[in-house]
Amino acid sequence: MDSDGSIVTPFTRLLGIRHPIVSAPMGRASRPELAAAVTNAGGLGGLGFSWDSPQHIEELIGAVRRLTNDGPFLANFVLEWDQHERMETALSAGARIISFFWGDIAPYMDRAKAAGALVVHTVGTPEEARRSVDLGVDILVAQGNEAGGHVWSRLSTMVLVPLVVDVAGKVPVLAAGGIADGRGLAAALMLGASGVWLGTRFLVSTEAACHSDYKRRLIEAASSDTIETTLFDGGWPDAPSRVLRNRTVEAWETAGRPESGSRPGEGEEIGRTPDGNPVRRYSFAGLLSDGQGDIDDFVIYAGESVGLVREVAPASEIVRALIADAAQTIAQRAGHSTKG
Repeated sequence: MDSDGSIVTPFTRLLGIRHPIVSAPMGRASRPELAAAVTNAGGLGGLGFSWDSPQHIEELIGAVRRLTNDGPFLANFVLEWDQHERMETALSAGARIISFFWGDIAPYMDRAKAAGALVVHTVGTPEEARRSVDLGVDILVAQGNEAGGHVWSRLSTMVLVPLVVDVAGKVPVLAAGGIADGRGLAAALMLGASGVWLGTRFLVSTEAACHSDYKRRLIEAASSDTIETTLFDGGWPDAPSRVLRNRTVEAWETAGRPESGSRPGEGEEIGRTPDGNPVRRYSFAGLLSDGQGDIDDFVIYAGESVGLVREVAPASEIVRALIADAAQTIAQRAGHSTKG
């Protein structure tokens, strides 16, 4: 703990930020206001651009740069799809931290590095981490199976983080999955991580662009209410994700868990995106703040840490509380160690 209340790690030193906290790039729920609030609070805000047009990427990056006075932010791309054009647009618009998930980063490394960007890769095994280090990544994210949304790893965060740390060498490692408070941050640091990557906790922030009914369901949920499933495969087939059980899940289970194509209500329109496009049942698109529809018809992404999330709060307050609670936890453990 530094004298100014910050927690200094190799990750914070590399980026020149105060706090080892990243808001995960949760698709369109991570709007510029959320990313900027986390960055301005001393952490690192994340934006997801995997499905955006080049024009929209330029607009979003312009917005976050204005809101942060050109402070750091992370631009994320899911490699289930070709992302060369989107990454090029982001780099041209001023993104200097490029994040990848769900695929081979090798085809993207040279261009990102040539632009002077730091490269972040989310991994699910120590083998994937070792290959990423060999390719020249700057930061690793070890995402355990407890994480919400699409999950890559079969291992728990508690097991995966030290395994990745052991092969990372000098590359900083961020812990992701099952972390929502300062105790989780303190535990991640004890495992050798240089910081944490939080999704579910920041979904329940004032600035997150998910619908108020979505946030309410997360606050009400217990950790045992999450399941891992490939049910919501519309637009992204065969991709496991951790979600909350809801009416759509229960109707499918009652029907005997039929295969895609013969599930209850297959293909029916359940709502609209904020820009008016229809959303079909079993789509992987969530209900956003300006969207239309019933939350029980949509996918509700949530990690097991949802049981620790009890209120909507501004992102800056979430960052402050995480750091204060982590510092208190570390101090208490140090005191116990001294007494022992």
